[in-house]
Formats: sequence, structure tokens, C-alpha cells
Amino acid sequence: MNIIFFAIVAIAFATAGWHQITFLADGVTTAPMEALSTAMVEAAASAVELAISLVGVMTLFLGLVKVAEAGGLLSILARFIRPLMVRLFPEVPAEHPAMGAMILNMSANVLGLGNAATPFGIRAMQELDKLNPQPGTATDPMILFLAINTSSVTLLPTGVIALRAAAGSAHPAAILPSTLVATICSTTAAILASKLLKRFAKPLTAAPAPGNGPAGTLSEIQAEPLPAEAGQAYPFWVSLLALGLVIGFIPLTIAYGQAISPWVIPGLMVAFLAFGALRGVRIYEVFVEGAKEGFQVAIKIIPYLVAILVAVGMFRASGAMEIIVGWIGSWTAKVGLPPEALTMALLRPLSGSGAFGYLGAILKDPAIGPDSYIGYLVSTLQGSTETTFYVLAVYFGAVQVRRLRYGLAAALLGDLAGVAAAVGICLYLFT
Repeated sequence: MNIIFFAIVAIAFATAGWHQITFLADGVTTAPMEALSTAMVEAAASAVELAISLVGVMTLFLGLVKVAEAGGLLSILARFIRPLMVRLFPEVPAEHPAMGAMILNMSANVLGLGNAATPFGIRAMQELDKLNPQPGTATDPMILFLAINTSSVTLLPTGVIALRAAAGSAHPAAILPSTLVATICSTTAAILASKLLKRFAKPLTAAPAPGNGPAGTLSEIQAEPLPAEAGQAYPFWVSLLALGLVIGFIPLTIAYGQAISPWVIPGLMVAFLAFGALRGVRIYEVFVEGAKEGFQVAIKIIPYLVAILVAVGMFRASGAMEIIVGWIGSWTAKVGLPPEALTMALLRPLSGSGAFGYLGAILKDPAIGPDSYIGYLVSTLQGSTETTFYVLAVYFGAVQVRRLRYGLAAALLGDLAGVAAAVGICLYLFT
């Protein structure tokens, strides 16, 4: 991450510096270096504003997670999909709280809840960090979870559908199948990339504690005896039945997604609190305790957000992104990725708000419109890829991880697969 951070800043500075040298002042246009300085200050301020805006949602959802955890919901959910999760995350004990938090995060991402998934993801990272033999370094489960998160299967991209409807689309939900296909491909690629890169990565070892013998690998450190219930799981037929119900829910959400989506977050809160109350949890006190953690986490991630968003802001303001698009856009257009969509593909991993704003501009452009091939493609790209650098900053920043190992490579490979799949499915469906 040190190299990437410096490279983004250095490229932005060099690009703006070259533009400054060749700049001819006309009294109207802002000088390139002045624009770069302004972008840095604005990005730093927006990073703090973003973190503050996350305080509320993190406080709310981490409070709900605490209630669910106290009532045993996380263990119940973990047991339902234990066969899959155990194979994906063999280093994590089946009944560990990280399992339940990861499940909730993935569920929220599937439903396109955006910020609602972030508190669950942060909670999962905090729990995974408790199994970390080298604090400050990303473990294999952390990297795999991050890769899945940045490429998560999305069933209902509610924000994009709403924006398409506002832009006057005759078929605002037409991107549901293209988004689903693209995210299935990106998630599969992210998992495979994580598993492959793991083979070439050096295993983590813990520093030996006085009197405790030599250091051990991650799996050895976790090989301590677990409670008896940790090995328990529901019968396999129960897991299959649950999976069948989820699959059966897919066509329902496709058909009635816009009607269902407003109910999801309020329904989630009522369901969690009702579950806790039925399980005898003192829901108010437990909620408040979890909410306190949410507030502390939101404040803790500010430095990481400032670093990432300032670097991204410099990269955009310097004109470096425009140069890249102009350089390769003519080539990618031949394979179904025109310059307008290429800009979205490059911008999406760097800046979520910037990509969303760009999407709005493309959809409202009379020359393009929401129901053109480009309109469908940029909408699919927005709904099927994640702001990778933002997720890196927030999730790893929440647990003070600075050494990413192969985490960024796995996430970006998933993004690349998602872009390729989005182009392929949009060419098939919308041309």
C-alpha cells in the first residue's frame, strides 16, 4: 500500500506539474497546480465529512449486530451455511463471531444496501483480527473476505435503479440480470485469485511470547480446543433447504425489487430487535453498548480515509485519469468498452461518490441516455463493482492493518473480471 499510495500521488503531481509548465494564463481558467491544491484540501475535508456521516449508520447497525450476537443469531446463521463457509475460510472456527458478521455483510451487499453493509464488514474484520498472529498485517481470511466484499454478488442495486428512474429510464430495473451475472463472475474471480495468490504468499507467523515456545503459523495458533458447540451444525438437508429458499427469493426480488427495497432496512431493525427480545436480551442496553463501538470505529478510520481520498482527488484533478482514458479508450471501444464506460470502470474502484456523480451525468446526457448501450453498461458497472480503495481504507483501517500482502491484487483482479463480465453481458442483452 505504501508503494501504491506514493505512486498515485507522484503521478498526479507530475501530470499537474507538466500541465502547469505548458499552461497559458487567460484570467479565467484555474492553473493546474492551483486546481491540484484545491482538490487536495477539498478531498481531505470530504474524507472527514464522509467519516462523520458514517458515524450514524455505523452506530445504528453495530448496535443491531450486538443485539443479534447477544441473542445467538450470528451462530444460527453461521450454522446454516457452515459447509460453504468452512471451505472458504478453513482458518476461522465455525462458530466464531466473525462467521456471522461476514454472513450479514454479504447478505447486505447482495441486497444492495450500501452503507448498511459497512458496519457488518467492519465487525467481521474486528473479529478476524482477534485471530491475527501478526497485528497490523492482513491475514488470509481477511484478504479473502475483502475480495468477496469488493466484488460481492448483487441482487438488487437499489441506488442505481433509483438514479436510472430519476433520469427518465423506461426500464430502470433492466440492469438486474446484467448486474447479477457480472457480480457472480467478479466474486468467483476474486475468490479464485485469493486462493491462488495465497499459495505464493509467505504464511504468517506470530512472534514467540516469553515461555510459550516457538512461533506458529496461523492455523497452528487457532488449533486451540473450541467449545463443544463450535463443531455443531444443522443437518445438511436443512442447509440445502435454506439455500433453496434463498434461490427462490431471487425471482421474487427481480420482479418486485423496487417495491421490496424500501422495507429492507426498517424491517432489518425490527427483526433484529424482535429476535433479541424473544431471546431474552436486554435490547436497549445491549444496543447502546454496540452503538458505542460504532462511534469509536467511525472516528478511527478518518486518517485512512483522508490518505486515500486525497490521493484519488489528486489523481482526478491532475488530469492523469483523462490521459489514461484518452490513451486506451480507442482500443477498448473495439471490444465494447467505449471511453465513457472506460472512465466509469477506472473511476469506480477509486471514488464511489465520483463514480455515482459521473453515472448521473452520463444518464442525463441527451446524446446517451439511460436506455442506450452505454447507459446500460455504466449502470451495470456502477452496480457490479465496489469502491475498492475506499473499502481497503475503511475495513483495514478499522483494525489498523497497514501491510496488505496480496489483498489489493486479489480485489483488483475481481474488479477486472467484473468489468469484463459486464461488457460481455451488456453486449448480449442490450445490443
